[in-house]
Amino acid sequence: MNGAPYLSDDELAAWLRLTTCKGVGNITAQLLLSEFGLPQHIFASSHANLSRVVSSTVALALLAAPDAAQQNLLDATINWRTQTDNHVITLSCPDYPRALLEIPDPPTMIYAKGRLDLLHSHANLAIVGSRNASTQGISNAEVFAKELAAGGMTIVSGLALGIDAAAHRGALNAKHGYASTIAVIGTGCDIVYPARNRDLAHRIAAEGLIVSELSLGTTALPHHFPRRNRIISGLAQGVLVVEAALQSGSLITARQALEQNREVFAIPGSIHSPMARGCHSLIRQGAKLVESAQDILEELHLPVAPPNIHDEIQTSTAPKINATAQLILQQLGFDPCSLDDLAARTDLSIADLSGELMLMELDGLVEKHSGNVYSRCVVI
Repeated sequence: MNGAPYLSDDELAAWLRLTTCKGVGNITAQLLLSEFGLPQHIFASSHANLSRVVSSTVALALLAAPDAAQQNLLDATINWRTQTDNHVITLSCPDYPRALLEIPDPPTMIYAKGRLDLLHSHANLAIVGSRNASTQGISNAEVFAKELAAGGMTIVSGLALGIDAAAHRGALNAKHGYASTIAVIGTGCDIVYPARNRDLAHRIAAEGLIVSELSLGTTALPHHFPRRNRIISGLAQGVLVVEAALQSGSLITARQALEQNREVFAIPGSIHSPMARGCHSLIRQGAKLVESAQDILEELHLPVAPPNIHDEIQTSTAPKINATAQLILQQLGFDPCSLDDLAARTDLSIADLSGELMLMELDGLVEKHSGNVYSRCVVI
């Protein structure tokens, strides 16, 4: 049978009944498993014995017969795991990833779609950051992910818009025979969220792995995402934060990584950018400042990526820049600059400057921010 053949339908039913029982969360489920063993043993226990571990109300809920919703979920899950490359893994399964057993709150069940071997990779790096990332942040995430994957790492992220999606894309486009990524999602494994990433999700399922601890049919709710972040960091040796505001969810992932004894890396940015403040805060707290993929590979004591990879990326993406654009880039620098200030620096008229900046924005050379403010996106 596809998807963990050592887990029978009856055993799967018991695990689902435990994890979907009212009043039983992940920690309570693991307390019960620690006390009684497998789920079947829990349900065979008396109310008195169960009440030694959980409240009387929860004990009664555990002893109640499965309701129609639980039976429908079981039927759907049994059908889902018979499909190609769909897997259901529990704490009792040999395929349960060892890395997650090391964290304080491992998921009781894991639903996985794709290459199950990636759960056991010994060289994983999580890349996280803002959903509203800058053009430069998107580029950084893609390039780092591409180089690290080409160096043999599996890139873990959360399939969100912005930095997450860029990291997955970069990993999938890695050269030199490597292309691996894991998406840890905040919905059931049968739901794609956000919908804009549907094509990317399908590609990850075909070439990488999608993972969730949430039962099938579970929709996106705000509290799901901070919880799934512990799995993102837990599967990885370290976490790279590319761009993050001070209140970013990415900082939650970084904090959880530290609690799990994982390395934390951060890419610095402009002191004027609010999207760099989270990274700067992490660096002040001891995160390792990185400027290249090689910095991470060396810190994790992994073989350094082939030296020509970065050159290939730079060469393939380097745009042709005319003399006026070169002048603008030289005067613009990497810190945001207003249109008026840039006109004064370049001695160009507002009309000429605006026209050239529009073309440069289309070419990915500069990024426009609110209030007619620009920043550059390339090194020349």
